[in-house]
Amino acid sequence: MIATSDPLILHPTAKAGGATRPSRPTPDRQGGHEVLRPWVRAQAINVTRHAAALRPFTREEFGTDAAAPSESHINVVNDLIARLRGRLFKLSGRVSAASQAATREPTTQRLARLVTVKERAHASVQAIEKIWDFYLELFGQRQSKYADWLLSCDRIALDCYQVAYMGCGKAKSIPAPPPFSYMRTGFSPATYRRGIRLSKLGRQINPFPLVQLPYHRMVNPWTLGAVLHEVSHNLQSDLGLAMAIPRAIGRRLLTEKIDRSVAMTWVRWNRETYADMSGMLLGGPTFVGSLLDVLARSPAATSGFRPDGPHPTPWVRPFLSFELLRRMGFAAEAERYRRLWTKIYPDPRGGTIPRALLDTMDKVVPMVVDAICYQPYAELGNKPLSRVIPFAPKDQTILEEAAARLAAGTDPGVVPARFLIGATRIALDRRLASPEVITKKFYEELTRR
Repeated sequence: MIATSDPLILHPTAKAGGATRPSRPTPDRQGGHEVLRPWVRAQAINVTRHAAALRPFTREEFGTDAAAPSESHINVVNDLIARLRGRLFKLSGRVSAASQAATREPTTQRLARLVTVKERAHASVQAIEKIWDFYLELFGQRQSKYADWLLSCDRIALDCYQVAYMGCGKAKSIPAPPPFSYMRTGFSPATYRRGIRLSKLGRQINPFPLVQLPYHRMVNPWTLGAVLHEVSHNLQSDLGLAMAIPRAIGRRLLTEKIDRSVAMTWVRWNRETYADMSGMLLGGPTFVGSLLDVLARSPAATSGFRPDGPHPTPWVRPFLSFELLRRMGFAAEAERYRRLWTKIYPDPRGGTIPRALLDTMDKVVPMVVDAICYQPYAELGNKPLSRVIPFAPKDQTILEEAAARLAAGTDPGVVPARFLIGATRIALDRRLASPEVITKKFYEELTRR
């Protein structure tokens, strides 16, 4: 029981039928004003207003130009938030009911009920706010001075999806929305696939592919082979190859009598290997330059083996690209890159790479490349990946012409958006223009499309 001299004492003013009506705060016996009634009422108001503030987004609030989030991106996020808000409004209703009950009769039991349901509602608010905040920041980047850079990466990603889906040997349902790029500090790019649960979304389903790019990559567009790699992760899932690729690798190696532990290591590496192979087919030989930018670290780091790592050991990884280059018709380029890599790292045996992996590499690498790129998949309409996303020497000629045009500041023409990454690499390597000019022309071209 609450003593009448307690400053939290409630002085209800009852009407007929038991309903309550607001009244002016009544001084307590110590000369102050009551605080329980206003405080109890505020708990329901706080939760209800907070829930209402987590409102749906509109496209206009993030700009109306091409860099703004599309209507499709906005709609799927709003659908997610609406589902979560529905649960929250039910909880806020319980807080309001508990508040009214505690106002009528402020017993310890009813006050405890109020703070308990308030705590539950507050936890729900925080969970939704985390998601709302994530998309507010994500979409808000499209109003920054980097909006055109992000739009450029979106257009490259869209081009990758278009060529992959148009190249399939059978009609496939087109996924939507397309990948969405955003900038984040850090060393490495990353991606979050469609349809997976993300911790940053409170374990909710990610509604569209996210391509996270470090600022230093966007400053240097010739390193944006990372976009092709990260988009390829999403393509592996959206094309239905998430299980087919590791099965194909495992079956091929075990059929060829490769030691089971070695075979299982290559199966574990399937997603990163696929992304490298697909990235090469999407962008051509210059993709290798971007890959080596990432992999070239100290000899100790490059030859360090992680038993549970999803990435092929850095020393091993480029040899897959060298083999694919050779199969694509670029044997000379493959040999030049191989000589560069082995000159930097002539002997990996001082590291921690298992001997069985090193001893079987010359045999296994061609098998893995063949299994991923040159064998038909039912999911691709019984076509191999190398025919779904073809890149031939004639395409490299297009890249070289686009490089010269970009460097000269002229229109590169109808070259696919994904080829412009390689064009910047060629322009840089051949010193066709300064890095600043190459960067400027790259983003100008993609933004104007």
